[in-house]
Amino acid sequence: MKKLLFRSMFLAAVALGASHTASAQVYVNVRPVAPVIVQTPRPGPAHVWIGEEWREEGHGYKYEGGHWAVPPHPGARWVPGHWAHERRGEFWIRGHWA
Repeated sequence: MKKLLFRSMFLAAVALGASHTASAQVYVNVRPVAPVIVQTPRPGPAHVWIGEEWREEGHGYKYEGGHWAVPPHPGARWVPGHWAHERRGEFWIRGHWA
């Protein structure tokens, strides 16, 4: 009985670990280069410029930054995205409203 319980717990731990890594980041060895974006005039006083932003696409990233946005609520501020590094490579942490 103890053997069966141990095996069940071991398999549950392995399954949990596998499901956790299934939602992993997309890693790249070389960061992609952002295209040159011309910042257009601000459409209104409430608008905030959203600069460099990347979206996971396949085994890499696609640029999707360079636009004006209105904060979702008064006092919200844009926290820019940034590149982070792990031993597996570089990955993008998306910007967000805080």
